[in-house]
Amino acid sequence: MEPTDIPAAAAVLRRAAESFFLHESAPEDAANFLAQHDAAGLQRNLDAGYVYHVAIVDGVLAGFIGVRDGTHVFHLFVDAAYQRRGIARALWEAGRAAALVPAHPGFFTVNSSNFAVPFYESLGFERTAPMQVDKVRYNPMRLSTPLVGAA
Repeated sequence: MEPTDIPAAAAVLRRAAESFFLHESAPEDAANFLAQHDAAGLQRNLDAGYVYHVAIVDGVLAGFIGVRDGTHVFHLFVDAAYQRRGIARALWEAGRAAALVPAHPGFFTVNSSNFAVPFYESLGFERTAPMQVDKVRYNPMRLSTPLVGAA
């Protein structure tokens, strides 16, 4: 992700959040979530070392993934018009590949929305706890992965 991608990524995040999971939250919690995950929030994450990848389709930012500390999928959003095309899976593969260095601890985590649980399960993630609520509803999940170079 380049700094010039941030406004479009923030717009994708906002549309996806409003469409797929913020309806489960109290209005003030939804507003808080959006305020923390706006363009300034994405810039703070980039500045803090989160690794982001974007998917561009016909010149349009269709989705993006952000990975924190090489193990936690912090953001993975695809605009509704581009869903069901394999973009989320391709973004996951890009984020995963970039994180899998020899010192990788061998797992990934994500706090999945209720809407996205089936997608993460299709990747092999498993729930590690019941659904949680902290501004938004989320499901802690984990994927164990072979270490780079492991047979």
